[in-house]
Amino acid sequence: MTPTERTLRGRIGAYALHAQRDAKETTAKARATFLQKFELEVDPEGVLAPDERHRRAQAARKCYFTKLGLMAAKKKRKKKGVKQQLATR
Repeated sequence: MTPTERTLRGRIGAYALHAQRDAKETTAKARATFLQKFELEVDPEGVLAPDERHRRAQAARKCYFTKLGLMAAKKKRKKKGVKQQLATR
């Protein structure tokens, strides 16, 4: 099976699953675990009030995804620059 075929089979499975079940229910445990990672990062000793810990964890999560976006933008720019250099040769 080619990588493209594997990707398509995966999509078919995901679409079938989401057609039968609520995606938020399916991924609730994973999302909670992921957020817990940030809660431990911002309050490793567990001394903050739950509301404050949650607020800070949400900010840390936004920071994480913003950094990912910045890295992706830099990579795209670099890739585009390489393509432009090859096209001008």
